[in-house]
Amino acid sequence: MPSADPPLLAVLKGDRRDPPPVWLMRQAGRYLPEYRALREQKGGFLELVYDSDAAAEVTMQPIRRFGMDGAILFSDILIVPHAMGQGLRFGPGEGPQLSPPLLDGIFTALEPQPHYLAKIYETVAKVRAQLAPETTMLGFAGSPWTVATYMVAGHGSKDQGEARRLAYTDPSAFQSLIDRIVVVTTDYLSGQIDAGAQAVQLFDSWAGSLSPAQFERWVIAPTADIVGRLMVRHGDIPIIGFPKGAGAKLAAYAAETGVDAIGLDETVDPEWADAMLPPGMPVQGNLDPLALIAGGTALTTAVKRIRAAFDERPHVFNLGHGILPDAPIAHVEQLMTMLREPFR
Repeated sequence: MPSADPPLLAVLKGDRRDPPPVWLMRQAGRYLPEYRALREQKGGFLELVYDSDAAAEVTMQPIRRFGMDGAILFSDILIVPHAMGQGLRFGPGEGPQLSPPLLDGIFTALEPQPHYLAKIYETVAKVRAQLAPETTMLGFAGSPWTVATYMVAGHGSKDQGEARRLAYTDPSAFQSLIDRIVVVTTDYLSGQIDAGAQAVQLFDSWAGSLSPAQFERWVIAPTADIVGRLMVRHGDIPIIGFPKGAGAKLAAYAAETGVDAIGLDETVDPEWADAMLPPGMPVQGNLDPLALIAGGTALTTAVKRIRAAFDERPHVFNLGHGILPDAPIAHVEQLMTMLREPFR
């Protein structure tokens, strides 16, 4: 008997649906004119994130326009280090900056600021109150490895060299940092669930920069720790793991972390993933964001291939990473039209 849950939540719990439910990473953001107008009004990114009314409005914008099956919380993975005591700013034309950087592994002086997390919970509650029953509320956080790379360097980098160097030269200090991120992230996701999130995603955007042994220690182990802690508190809440760039290490991630569903980036062959991942395990993805920008035949071909590969598996259609700022709205509409048609 089909689940009574909304389509996205049902698939994350193991049901197969045709057509598949869909949401898009960064679906609330810069490609939408209504978002750009509100951001200009508020004056900056963090001003939007920490204004729960504004953040709820941004979260709802793509739901109203396109009717996705999931509403992803409008926030950022660096809210956790901000709550842990690092300064955070998003300057014009530059990426996020955290201060002080933890290049020497010293972080005991950071003064926790939990009120930043409380503002996010307010947003979750406000969005959930506006959603129709068929739309799933999604919360999220950054995975410990990815969050740590920003905390150590104070900014993003191409190869996460500063964090990788510290993990090799002072693994004890780096482990202490990871352990602290695990605790805060677990509390953060639990708070989102208490506020109304029906499923959560762990973003490990820089998982692809690690060797297999380092991947086991800094990606798989802390993710499994968070999953285990959340299961004790919220055993029925699905957890999506998204280890971007993991490639062949996806099989170990799926087997060892305990996540309920696996997000696939655009570099993963969907047919390979269907063969390698555990039978019946829900997958999410994995359209190339540039195929969405191209539209037309390129988009149609890519969508058909992904749907064919996962035709017998629980599948949430999504991008392989975040939607890009220059994605044409007409192409998102084209995608949504295609995805509302049964494949068979």
